Amino acid sequence: MYKILTIIGARPQIIKAAALSRIIHKHYSSSLQEVIVHTGQHYDENMSQVFFDELNIPQPDYNLNVGSASHGKQTGLMLERIEDVLLKEKPDALVIYGDTNSTLAGALAASKLIIPVFHIEAGLRSYNKTMPEEINRIMADHVSTLLFCPTQQAIKNLEKEGFKLHLHRCDINHPKVILSGDVMYDNSLYFSKIAQKKSDILKRLSLENTEFVLCTIHRNNNTDDPVRLNAIFSALLKISKEIQIVLPIHPRTKKMLETNLDDQLKSQIFSNKDITITDPVSFLEMILLESHCKMVITDSGGVQKEAYFFKKPCVVLRPETEWVELLDTGTTLLADADEQKILSAYQELKNTSVEKFLPYYGDGNAAEKIAKEMLLFFQSK
Repeated sequence: MYKILTIIGARPQIIKAAALSRIIHKHYSSSLQEVIVHTGQHYDENMSQVFFDELNIPQPDYNLNVGSASHGKQTGLMLERIEDVLLKEKPDALVIYGDTNSTLAGALAASKLIIPVFHIEAGLRSYNKTMPEEINRIMADHVSTLLFCPTQQAIKNLEKEGFKLHLHRCDINHPKVILSGDVMYDNSLYFSKIAQKKSDILKRLSLENTEFVLCTIHRNNNTDDPVRLNAIFSALLKISKEIQIVLPIHPRTKKMLETNLDDQLKSQIFSNKDITITDPVSFLEMILLESHCKMVITDSGGVQKEAYFFKKPCVVLRPETEWVELLDTGTTLLADADEQKILSAYQELKNTSVEKFLPYYGDGNAAEKIAKEMLLFFQSK
């Protein structure tokens, strides 16, 4: 029996980790033991028992309760507390996801204890080092032993940074780069079936048999900058003359609308029957909205990808994306927070053909491939 210790720090990472946990429970429970450590990086009131029960996700074995703080303080606290757990549990490897401060802290703590690090979602690059996530993902990759890449583009990114491909030996000095596919594609397929049965959000928001654009805005460079925020909502107001807009509003965005949105524009937005602003939705509800909308407009990295999984064109409210392969398909366009670019992107994408959505993210069996590679690594020692 080999023990892996999984680090998660935010709700999206718990959902990602669920794919691997399901496969271990279903097929590898006699050979792999998983210990889950939640750093508590993000407090989320939706992280209730209902959340875990609804998605059939295992509860964390540890909650480090780090909470919010500056990047340095938060990462330092996590580094100290993760090290304590590693020394107690003595795992055969540590598993990290994505690019949060929890990802970085876990990678550093394990690598300094000479514990192999397995990075799921390795190789992603936005090539914008002003984003904290970019620093986290680069540093995590460079101390990992197994790097599970969701796409061929991720593998190319690592190759450019000096990673050798097709190595037979595998250790921290000779890391192995693996095309696994994307665990979130696994999850989207799995949870969309559950969402159809469990969620009534389409009926609740009167969206049954209605075409709509799904919009999410949460990044602080959009919410905290009045010029950017007004440009985005001015574009949404104009798009709503053609199609219904559905906006599950992030608490940060809701707060900033009150202070940063022009009073006249704010009045037009909130009185518009063709713009539905709703409270934050659950993961299952979001999956259902994504699978039934006509288009997505977002500044979220995860939502960009989920839009692609469900063959929905996407307007990105950022100047760049780490999912650069989406741009190559012509199904995703960068508009930043430029009103005219947003409107042009909407017009260009509204008649996008489903044939443009190529199978970039695997076949929906990424977690199975990851579990097999982990076992091969352990058995080769």
